[in-house]
Amino acid sequence: MSGAVAPAPFLRMNGIVKTFPGVKALDGVSFDVRAGEVHALVGENGAGKSTLMKVLAGAYRADGGTVEIDERVVTIDGPKAAEALGIGMIYQEFNLVPDLRVVDNLLLGHEPVRGVFLDRSGAVARASAILAELGVSVPLDLPARRLTVAQQQMVEIAKSLARKARIIVMDEPTAALTEREIDALFALIQKLRAQGVAFVYISHRLEELPRISDRITVIRDGRTIETRPTAALPQHEMVAMMVGRSLATHFPKLPPVDEHAPVVLSVRGLCAQTGVAVHDVTFDVRAGEIVGLAGLVGAGRTDVVRAVAGADVPSAGDVFVQGRRVVAYSPHDAIGAGIAFITEDRKGQGLVLGMNVRENTTLAHLGRFARHGFVDRTKEEATTTDEIAELRIRTPSSEQLVRNLSGGNQQKVVLAKWLIGDAAVYLFDEPTRGIDIGAKAEIYALMVGLLGRGKGIVMVSSELPEVLGMSHRVLVMRQGRLAAEFAGTEATPERVIAAAAGLAA
Repeated sequence: MSGAVAPAPFLRMNGIVKTFPGVKALDGVSFDVRAGEVHALVGENGAGKSTLMKVLAGAYRADGGTVEIDERVVTIDGPKAAEALGIGMIYQEFNLVPDLRVVDNLLLGHEPVRGVFLDRSGAVARASAILAELGVSVPLDLPARRLTVAQQQMVEIAKSLARKARIIVMDEPTAALTEREIDALFALIQKLRAQGVAFVYISHRLEELPRISDRITVIRDGRTIETRPTAALPQHEMVAMMVGRSLATHFPKLPPVDEHAPVVLSVRGLCAQTGVAVHDVTFDVRAGEIVGLAGLVGAGRTDVVRAVAGADVPSAGDVFVQGRRVVAYSPHDAIGAGIAFITEDRKGQGLVLGMNVRENTTLAHLGRFARHGFVDRTKEEATTTDEIAELRIRTPSSEQLVRNLSGGNQQKVVLAKWLIGDAAVYLFDEPTRGIDIGAKAEIYALMVGLLGRGKGIVMVSSELPEVLGMSHRVLVMRQGRLAAEFAGTEATPERVIAAAAGLAA
């Protein structure tokens, strides 16, 4: 309503400062959220978004500044204190106990009891009701480690709702969701905000912000840049604020594929029974070509690249790299054959979080750095320093533990690990998941650079614009099988979506 006075913020963070060894992550950041509002928080990886929210959630103690809830200064000295204040946090990297069942993860720490015993039937009923409200179907007795990435994300959201949070922080909530799941999530957010629940929404999918957010705050290098109503902040201005410079938002022009270029990867009749069952998948990739794998979550895209990479052992079929048959019973075998696999799960499978940047970068190729049975630290350091500079990894040194880096910089360390090798084929599984727009442009340029060196790339992505913009050919998976193939201008959103859903184009 014109001239209406905005309500007082439910949450206000004033001049928050947080310093880590060698890094000032937050330098006087201020941020507020009103009841019933969706306030988007955007910035490049390493800008301080996740650190600011971890201060709010009690995971970090601020070195300066104050936090107010309902215009009252509060002390948040741990996650329990944050929860008691009605703050719910859904981290970008999942926080589930892998071997616990879904029902136990969902109600962990808040299990219903009957007398002195756990109320098992009550727990199942409560968990079922929460998931039904979300419109999600997840087997309650299934261990969390057996869930898909999308299912794990939805269980994390359900956990927050189970705690009756008054403000919910969502860090990249749609990164692994299908369009249908995103629609369901957004509908739930609208329902909860009508009840006065506030949301902090962190996302690198800038195109979705006008659909879900009321205001946007941009932070850069640990400082607040600007806060505006979403309708008053065009995407190109938002991007310029985030990166501190003008940045083209379109995909780079892919070099044409030489039709006479050698086939660097040939997959014939591939079958696998781990995860989503894969049946009779056959395709080729030429040197200098990117082949995109599209499809709905659960279609078998990741299962194909895992089987090719030796992460899962195929039950049938053949894989050839540069004309040589590969027998990959493990990732080590695939690496030796010239296959590099950039996994979608950087935290669980791509990195060793307790190791530093140098150790993670060289881990897959230690033979290159060994001399008389000992690792040459000087050579390791020199190689890692080069990769840090080339990929613009934000770290105080190569000795920084990777667990202390932002998600985007962790992803760059995963890339560095494979770039120091001499693979013929690169399998990228969700290469820009949770990556800011500036880092995306850098990764796209890196992929184009690999093409110029005669490498072949298979790219799995849940973002349809990325598949279309970064692929010479698109293969569409459905129910573990190749459903369609499109090349060049044949690959349209309508055709790809229709093939993925099993509909007539």
